[in-house]
Amino acid sequence: MATKIRMKAENVNFYYGAHHVLKGINLEIRNNAVTAIIGPSGCGKSTFIRLLNRMHEIVPNARLEGRILLDGKDVVGSDVDAVDLRKRVGMVFQKPNPFPKSIFENIAYGLQINGVRNKALIEERVVDSLKKAALWGEIKGRLHDSALRLSGGQQQRLCIARCLAIEPEVILFDEPCASLDPISTKKIEDLILELEKDYTIVIVTHNMQQAARVSDYTGFFLMGELIEFDQTEIIFKAPRDKRTEDYITGRFG
Repeated sequence: MATKIRMKAENVNFYYGAHHVLKGINLEIRNNAVTAIIGPSGCGKSTFIRLLNRMHEIVPNARLEGRILLDGKDVVGSDVDAVDLRKRVGMVFQKPNPFPKSIFENIAYGLQINGVRNKALIEERVVDSLKKAALWGEIKGRLHDSALRLSGGQQQRLCIARCLAIEPEVILFDEPCASLDPISTKKIEDLILELEKDYTIVIVTHNMQQAARVSDYTGFFLMGELIEFDQTEIIFKAPRDKRTEDYITGRFG
């Protein structure tokens, strides 16, 4: 049975000033699946996923044409609050960015600024999020230590836990393993496969092997265009476009 479409880009064009960054993107993101976005540097991958929770709006002279839908509703509509949208569509960035606070405070902070005051509920959410992020077993006796004392891989899982605490429906990963060693990368990939059961996931990655390992669907971007989008197995084994095949096989990029 086909899974439900959770998010959708409809004829999306995006500009930084006069620079046309994304050109006529049409793409469907399915519920409880991992969608990978691949392509060479500068092809518009990260720009695209930042549109999904309106992060582009913090950039001067940025302009979006077309529609981004979440459960059939345009997220750029005037009746959609960007802060509320970012609760539903969370993001994990390329470089781990923990706050200079304790491990506990890093996760509690997002809950507190979203109005959660119940201490027991906050504690419960912190522990639950750390368990979901596969970090609890490593740090359960150190909740009040500085998050900056964690390893890079642990910091990235902490950032994932921080995202999970506010209970998003969609999680965007922007090259989450780019600064991590192979062991930490494996933990993040295993975690993504586990989270897929409960969340809709989009991952930008420059690592094609990673896309092949963790994703159900893959989109190949090139110079601001979506060249091909299909089930990951098809993209990697039987791509329809020669440009996709050339990129996958390492002939360019």
